[in-house]
This record gives sequence, structure tokens and C-alpha cells, in this order.
Amino acid sequence: MFELLFPFFLLALFFIVLSIIWRVNARKYISSGTVASAYDAWTQDKLLERLWGEHIHLGFYPLGQKNIDFRKAKVHFVHELVKWSGLDKLPKGSRILDVGCGIGGSSRILAEYYGFNVTGITISPAQVRRARELTPHGLNCHFQVMDALDLKFEDGSFDAVWSVEAGAHMNDKNRFADEMLRTLRPGGYLALADWNSRDLNSYPPSFLEKLVLEQLLEQWVHPNFISINEFGNILRNNKNSSGRVISENWNSYTNPSWYESIVEGIRRPLTILSLGPFGIVKSIREIPTILLMNWAFRKGLMEFGVYKCRG
Repeated sequence: MFELLFPFFLLALFFIVLSIIWRVNARKYISSGTVASAYDAWTQDKLLERLWGEHIHLGFYPLGQKNIDFRKAKVHFVHELVKWSGLDKLPKGSRILDVGCGIGGSSRILAEYYGFNVTGITISPAQVRRARELTPHGLNCHFQVMDALDLKFEDGSFDAVWSVEAGAHMNDKNRFADEMLRTLRPGGYLALADWNSRDLNSYPPSFLEKLVLEQLLEQWVHPNFISINEFGNILRNNKNSSGRVISENWNSYTNPSWYESIVEGIRRPLTILSLGPFGIVKSIREIPTILLMNWAFRKGLMEFGVYKCRG
């Protein structure tokens, strides 16, 4: 009997150990410094870069299309957001600010394919170093360490402001919007994508949903989530906004990314093994959060908001 139950015992033990690691190493938001530290660590061990490529964001999967390469879907997302937001109407040489640029994947596409002059900012010094290393000489991309809630640029410095999946790390969404719109010239374009919760005031979360939201906040240094409508209103009511804000929920286009991000590790086993024992444990500990994210987005507890407006 023991021999029959032993594999299940090992499996249970594995998940107990993983759960302990997950809780002990929770990455709770305390300040912008904890966000910087988390992204420094992810960048230095190259876990995300080796598994997900240069774009640390979700991909775009057109409805009805299958077998789309995970990394190509991420590139496709950039082009779709450019087209949807109207950035493709800007001439070459336009000044673009990429807020929360990561290791510069989107910035390089904006510079290479559209001829934009791109400035990328991130709170993580390690990301800036890696972004500079990955950027070919002569490409119009420049990267700086900077807090998105305290941008060191003059009013109206940019023709467009771009931000993908950065706002969820901001503890002051109003200030986040203020700084982006302040640095956008009158008539300029804002293109933004972010993780949002549903309207939790109108549709309060169940006990289970509260537990899931708590984990999503604690594991990936998020201070809070707000709804698409709530952030849309923040943009709409800002003094530097034209007031015409359009938002959509792109859940159906981006949700396949969650499972694909796990499957990518199966497709690239040597990449996982090359991380060493500690790296392997770190990659495994991300799986529960990814699965919770997938569940939350599929159930509508979380929504992938995209926004566009003019300065």
C-alpha cells in the first residue's frame, strides 16, 4: 500500500515545500523600491528574458488563429497597440516616452519599425543596463532610471507616451496619469495597456476571489488594481487630457499568453536547466501565480485594459 501511495506523497510534499517558498518569498509592494528590487532580480538572473524574450508583457492572439509563436505574439501586440492608438499616424522622428520600458523590447520596435526617437524609463537600474546592452548602436533608443510618478521631463516634451503593464505597480494612479499627460504635448497621443480588476465596488469579490486578488498583489509587487472604467475616468478628468478617452478590454486577445508562458518552459527545457538549481526553483515558483492570473482573467475578475487619448 505504501508503495502505491509513495508517488502521491512525494507530489504532496513537493507542493507543500513550494507553498512555503511561495509564502516566505512573497514580493509584497512596500514602496517603489520593492518594485525596483523585484525587477532587478528578475533581470539579473535573466529568467524572464530567457523564457519570454525581450518583451516582458502579454502577447496578442487574433481571434480564431492558433499556433502563434509566443514571442512573435508579443511583438504583434506592440504593432496592434500602435495601430489601435493611432501612433502609426505620427511622422518619423517623433519623440516617444516609454514608461516602464523593461529591458527595452517595445522601445526598440517603436524606434526600428516606425522611426521614432524613443526614451525608455524604468525604476530598475538592472533593466536600464540590460536595455542598453541589447540596443544596437545607432538605434534611436535611450534608457534612464526614473520613477514614473516623478518624471524629470519638461511639460509637453513628447509627441506620444507609451506604457504597457506598468500602471499596476503604481500606488498612485492619479499621479501616474498626471505625469504621463503632463509630459505629452497638446494633441499628442497616449497609448496605454494595463492589468485591471473588474469594478469591485459594483461587483464585490467573493471570498475565493478576495484570496486570489491578495495573491496577485503580493506575489508580483502590485499595490492595488482598479477597473478599466475607473482609470479611464482618471484620464478623462485630467487637466492635460482632451477628455476623449477610449478604452477596451483585450482579455480575449491576450489570455492565451498565460498558458503559453508556462508551455514556453517546456519548449525550451535547456533554457530552464541552464538556470541552475536555484533558477529552476525560481521558475517553478512563478507557475502558481501565472495559473491564478489565467484563472482571474478568464473569469473576468481581472481585465486587460487598453486606453488611448490625446493631449
